[in-house]
Amino acid sequence: MQAAIHEGGQLFAAASLGVNGESCMTCHRGGGRVEGMLPTGKKIPSLIGAAASFPRYNERAGRVITLGMQINSCITNGLHGMPLSYDGPKMVALISYLTDLSQGKPIDLQGVKR
Repeated sequence: MQAAIHEGGQLFAAASLGVNGESCMTCHRGGGRVEGMLPTGKKIPSLIGAAASFPRYNERAGRVITLGMQINSCITNGLHGMPLSYDGPKMVALISYLTDLSQGKPIDLQGVKR
């Protein structure tokens, strides 16, 4: 598990997921551990706890999306790269890394009552 988390952190920081020379850390600063910023200047929250909020309803998509779908959206729209296979080693590593950032955070399914 540690190897997958480490690999995910390396991918998160690398410019290899896109074609524009940027990485996930272009917007998600500090490895996703601190507040980030989109190229438009809009501030975005840290990714700590983000994995615990998936799956979730995405207003723009008009449907429920998974963490893998969100990752691919960032890769294709932000980094202008090719989407990853949902069960491929790179996606598994990125999900492992982001899930590690959420360790200990409560699961939040947008107000779903239990």
